[in-house]
Amino acid sequence: MKLISKVKRCLDSYNFSSVGKSIVKSMICGFVICFLISMIGFDARSQEISNDVFRLHILANSDSEKDQNLKQNVRKAVQSLCYDKFNGVKNREEAEKAVDEMLPEILEKAQEEVLREGFDYPVSGKIVKEMYFTNRVYDNITLPAGYYDALRIEIGSGEGHNWWCVMFPPICIGASDNDADISDVLDPEETELVTDNRYEIKFKCYEIYRDIAEKLSNNAAE
Repeated sequence: MKLISKVKRCLDSYNFSSVGKSIVKSMICGFVICFLISMIGFDARSQEISNDVFRLHILANSDSEKDQNLKQNVRKAVQSLCYDKFNGVKNREEAEKAVDEMLPEILEKAQEEVLREGFDYPVSGKIVKEMYFTNRVYDNITLPAGYYDALRIEIGSGEGHNWWCVMFPPICIGASDNDADISDVLDPEETELVTDNRYEIKFKCYEIYRDIAEKLSNNAAE
């Protein structure tokens, strides 16, 4: 809505005739409609991807250098613990179940690492259903903005920058030869979508589309 208002003010600042303004406004409306239509199919495909992926999200206590370094050490400890546990997991549901069963062990391991590093921050964590992520890039994989199930771990106050990755497919926990690869989890079209950098601009557009949809949804709920 703010964008539309800015465009209107911009048009009003030029000395267009009333007919000229109507033509320009019609062109802008046409562009917006085409943009929204082009995003519908992309949105459906992106939601299918989010249904197949399970993510990891770790929040540091703060943005200080020592707290950020601690976050990375906790991340390594969690990755190491989960490596063997994910062997043979073939889909998101199995991965989520495995994490749920070993969650106390994960948090204990993370807490041990915090104490070993000389800090007394508490560690908390849980599986979050439909957590919103913006576009995220990991190596040669781009995951579209949307809602994903995720293991969320907070160190201390959890007010620092986060670290994220993908637990399933096990991109960030050191997949073995028997583990599911991204191409084993997603269909060929979805795999191409997340691995082909030709879609970079479309991902950016889709993120804008999702942000607008989020704001409209929140406004409607208020």
